[in-house]
Order: sequence, then structure tokens, then C-alpha cells
Amino acid sequence: MFNLNEGLLAYLFPDGMQPIVLFGCLFVVLCASYLLGSINSAILISKVIYKDDIRTHGSGNGGMTNMLRTFGGKAALLTLAGDLGKTAIAIVLAGIVFGFGYVAGISVSEFCYFAGLFAVLGHIFPIYYKFKGGKGVLVTSTMALILTPVPFLILFGVFAAVYGMSKYISLGSVSVAVLYPVVLHGYFAVVFEMPMPGLIALASILLACIIVWCHRENLKRISERTERKTYLRKKKDD
Repeated sequence: MFNLNEGLLAYLFPDGMQPIVLFGCLFVVLCASYLLGSINSAILISKVIYKDDIRTHGSGNGGMTNMLRTFGGKAALLTLAGDLGKTAIAIVLAGIVFGFGYVAGISVSEFCYFAGLFAVLGHIFPIYYKFKGGKGVLVTSTMALILTPVPFLILFGVFAAVYGMSKYISLGSVSVAVLYPVVLHGYFAVVFEMPMPGLIALASILLACIIVWCHRENLKRISERTERKTYLRKKKDD
């Protein structure tokens, strides 16, 4: 019987498969993940609904934060839904082919993590938009929620605390990105009593580095006290 935790390849090749089959399927899945990630919800929504291009406003970034600042909460929610959907499809595709490998509430399937990584790369460097996209925070968060729900909840608490104190979404995003591989390592050490698998560690560290790099200008502005703060509700005039 087909088992989603083990994947389609394990079902079709119960006695093992040729490496060329494995790498061929991996290539297809990673390409599909990148192409899905390249679908930029913010750009599409701004053009279709608002007849504008989000990249010409604010930070020039095609992401949810800039949508919130430019067009408001409805636009941000639509962007959230689109980015959640494309990331989920990429990871589900990898899970169906290679297996989700859920153990103790967390995925141990390296292929799913790399599908998420390539979706993030597609979001940041979309082939459809001259490789200029968002900063990958929402896509990375979706991947973390699907594959590592318990660490995600811990990191969400960290994000909420950092944002609540600073009102800088960028600072909260960078903080949790840096902590993601650390919390994952701790989860594997406590729950599984073993180090985090090498490829999962690599994927999480690469994601952290990518998020920090994408926010380098934000961090510079924060240090210079010129970064714009984001409020979920409009501030009342004094």
C-alpha cells in the first residue's frame, strides 16, 4: 500500500532504485519548486487588482510587508494566501514523490527541505520577473510550518516578541531566520537524541544566510535608525 510518509518512489521501487531515477526525480521536483516559487503573488495581485506594480512603491520589494504598507491589509492577506499556497504545493509534491518522513511531529525528509529551499530561491530570484522578487520570509515560514511545526511555533513566539518591542518586521524576520537551524538542532538533540541530519542542517543554514543577506539593507537602516516601522493598526494622531 502506498504510504505518504515513505513516498511514491519507495512504493514503485520497494527493492531499491537506480541512482539515475532518484536524481532524475529530484531534478524535476527541485525545478518545479523553483518555478512555483517564482510565481510572485504580490506582483500579480498588485497588477491584476490594483493595476499597479508593487515594485514601484515603498521598498521596491515584491513581498507581503511592502503590500501591507502600500495597499493595506486585504492586499497583504491575499499575498499571504498566494505565497502559502505555492510553497505548500512545492513541498507536497516533494513529499508525494520522496515521502514526508514525519517522525515525532517533524519531517526528516531532506528532499522536502530542499524543495522548500528552491521555492524560496524562486521567490527571491523569480525567472518570470527578471530575477527580482521578495525576500523569502513568508515562503520560508510556510516551509517551517509544514515541515517543523513545533520549532515554527517557538520561532513565531520569538518573532512576535521582537516585532512587538521594535515594530521592525525585518528585525523579527532576521532573528528567527538565524535561530531556525539552532532551534532545529536543539529539537533533534532533545527529541531524537541525535545531531540534525547533515542535509537538513545545510538547508536550514542556507535559508538563514539567504534571509539575512536579503535584509542587509534593512539591518543597515535599523542601525542608522532610518528603517520604517510597521504597525498592524494605524497610529492615532496625537
